[in-house]
Amino acid sequence: MASYILSRSTRINNYSPNPPLPLTCRPSELIYPRNVPADARTNVPSPRQFGITDFEDLQIPTPDGQSLHALFLRPPKSRYRRNLTVIMFHGNAGNIGHRVPIAKAIQDTLHCNVFMLEYRGYGMSTGTPDEAGLKIDAQTGLDYLRERAETRDSKFVVYGQSLGGAVAINLVATNQEQGDIAGLILENTFLSIRKLIPTWVFAWSVMS
Repeated sequence: MASYILSRSTRINNYSPNPPLPLTCRPSELIYPRNVPADARTNVPSPRQFGITDFEDLQIPTPDGQSLHALFLRPPKSRYRRNLTVIMFHGNAGNIGHRVPIAKAIQDTLHCNVFMLEYRGYGMSTGTPDEAGLKIDAQTGLDYLRERAETRDSKFVVYGQSLGGAVAINLVATNQEQGDIAGLILENTFLSIRKLIPTWVFAWSVMS
């Protein structure tokens, strides 16, 4: 199920100021509109713009030679701080900087670390996105946190938004035996492309 969802997703997040993508786009551009908005590959908002000062801006290598941009955000020091890290997988448009306000809300509520990973081909990450690549990216992010001294003993909650929900489901499903994943959060995720936009699927099958 996770593999099917990941390969068939075409939901575009709510970037209302931008016009919808035309149906003449190739399916890959509908599934992974990484250039929406127009400066999404070059302008990644910093956590500082949202009042977060304790963070790291990272580049993490993948086993297949790509470099993934990521942000590691620490919560303000307090007695409520938890040994918990939320791993965030974003939707199929924009970049991780656009989701920093969500990460801040999670921090304020759970008093935990938040790790935001940018898929290959998005924002400041190298490469071109596809199903196999996104699975590698997600596993690379989790492996990095498992090896990082600050988080190796942490519990993880995996959060997926839209397309990121499929990425999150697949990651959790393939990493249950280790026992360090404590939860899964899905936002605006979908069952299948046919349930999402069935008329587009029919139109593309006719044109192709």
